[in-house]
Amino acid sequence: MVGADGSDSALHAVETAVHEASARGARLIVLHAFIWPLLKVPLGPSPYGPPDGGLRQQAQGIVDGAVAHARACAPGIEVTGEVLAGEPLTILAARSASAELVVVGSRGTGAFSGLVLGSVAVHLAAHAACPVLVVRGSGKPGGPVVLAVDGSRDSEAAVDFAFAAAAARGAELRAVHAWTPSSGPADLTPLFHGTEEIRGEEERVLAAALAGATARWPQVSVERRLVRGRPRPVLLEESAGAQLLVMGARGRGGFAGLLLGSVSQALLHHGECPVAVVRGDAGGAGGADDARDAAEFRDADESRDADASGVAVGPGGFGDRRG
Repeated sequence: MVGADGSDSALHAVETAVHEASARGARLIVLHAFIWPLLKVPLGPSPYGPPDGGLRQQAQGIVDGAVAHARACAPGIEVTGEVLAGEPLTILAARSASAELVVVGSRGTGAFSGLVLGSVAVHLAAHAACPVLVVRGSGKPGGPVVLAVDGSRDSEAAVDFAFAAAAARGAELRAVHAWTPSSGPADLTPLFHGTEEIRGEEERVLAAALAGATARWPQVSVERRLVRGRPRPVLLEESAGAQLLVMGARGRGGFAGLLLGSVSQALLHHGECPVAVVRGDAGGAGGADDARDAAEFRDADESRDADASGVAVGPGGFGDRRG
């Protein structure tokens, strides 16, 4: 699935989604969230305007244009479009339970145009029931698929996604594991273990993360890169030469209650190539629990929006919300 709102960023996301669907042998659904019905505003054409005007017609035009663009990019795949009444954040999160992959642009048509990343992209990376691909730039043609490895549950879930992406692109996979002797001022590990011993343990973390996948994807060439340094600057540098960066939603550090880690957020905001975020409990075509949770989240948000006053939004698309 791909979100469309008429922005240049969304159109770029449609192009990326077409290639992803083609590589997976999947059909593509173009979605546009149409929030205006919830706000009880007139949807039809104005009596003083053209007969083909109105918010409903505008929303349908966005979807029709995106579908036509997708079909022109890859005539061989099945492409359909849908206009759904609801808030973009909740519509895509709910529909992700039945998807293999959700693709969105890094910025929509909503407010706060100075922001580097739209709220929909961040929200989906944390809440979607399947992997989310946020399209930032076009990546470096011929570059590797970079996989961020840290031994966490989410990192493990990202491994197969990265190998499959590298195989589909005919690209090298670069598995990057950034490490430091100390995780913070209170970490006493360096006092009891030498740096080389710690490095050896981190090498085992990297090897263990890749062991099963290298056997399942023997056609993928893998470069293992163990880098001493903080994950954020290391991965940001790697993104500059990559065609895709794949990472888990959360790493081993930080606060366990957060759905999206600080490193993932940094890459989503500042990475120089498209970034795929994979949660440990999100594998595509989610189960009943995913669907129920997404539906409950959607219903709560729609109830809130229906009761809210003074809400200003972008033109019904996959952009930011204003309050």
